[in-house]
Amino acid sequence: MDVFPDRTVIGGAPFNVARHLRGFGMHPLLISRTGNEMLREQILKTMLRMDMDVSGMQTDPLHPTGQVSVYLTEGQAQFQILDNQAYDFIDPIITKTVGSKTQPLMLYFGTLAQRHEISRRALTALLKTSDAPKLLDLNLRKPWYETQTLRRSFERAHIAKMSEEELAAVTKSLRLQGLDERARVAELITRFDLEYALITCGPKGAWLMDKTGKVTEEPALPLQGKIADTVGAGDAFAAVFMLGQLLGWSASTTLARANSFSAAICQIRGAIPESQNFYTPFLQEWELSEESFAKAGSNWLNLKPKDKGGKGKEVSP
Repeated sequence: MDVFPDRTVIGGAPFNVARHLRGFGMHPLLISRTGNEMLREQILKTMLRMDMDVSGMQTDPLHPTGQVSVYLTEGQAQFQILDNQAYDFIDPIITKTVGSKTQPLMLYFGTLAQRHEISRRALTALLKTSDAPKLLDLNLRKPWYETQTLRRSFERAHIAKMSEEELAAVTKSLRLQGLDERARVAELITRFDLEYALITCGPKGAWLMDKTGKVTEEPALPLQGKIADTVGAGDAFAAVFMLGQLLGWSASTTLARANSFSAAICQIRGAIPESQNFYTPFLQEWELSEESFAKAGSNWLNLKPKDKGGKGKEVSP
């Protein structure tokens, strides 16, 4: 739960991404763990109201539902993340069982849920159940990551997404030698055999580099209104990027649409719109339909990406 000065709302990058994907008509499965208290009931009620699948939501009898205090300074978010929360203890066996029953087109993961051993093992178990492409969204939060976490995460990913600030942190931790950002990203792609690396640049837009070194860059569009806050902007971008990958959009179209949607999120309070109506203009403009979703995944499935933590490969926790 994201605890703002005046309210408490459901949050966290994986939830935000899953909610947006559901808003666009996809069928995401969120795997997480909550405490056995009123906050859990609030979360499940919210997810069901948003027509989201709750079968991946585990219950912890000992640890509380995760909470993050959010402080806003001129619209920019600062986070205070509590330790030993229920999502630090996601059960590996339950996760493996859920993952084995699912045939995902893509897997999304980050770094925060790897800060404790049990959830690290759960992630490892999940990645072993599927050969689907894996998108790493770093979402670095001090002090909850270390160099080993970064290295392990990149090794498992086909796509890596990070902000300019996170690229600077990765450069320092992994001792990248490139003389500029693009040289360092190319080094990351080569070192970890990535298909793509995606760099978000806030109000400047974003750029994407593929494994051949080709760069696609899209500037951000001018905002049509005032910024309420930037909470969840990166998660909104990630959701649309995933949508574009699954539906086979071009790189430039994907980045432009991700920029547009994340800008719209910055004009509301918090990371998640209260109504499904928020998604309607994007569904119409992008011509999203049942037919387009029926073809989802064909872009990636035809690529037959290399095994990175799938069924045939052991990955240490």
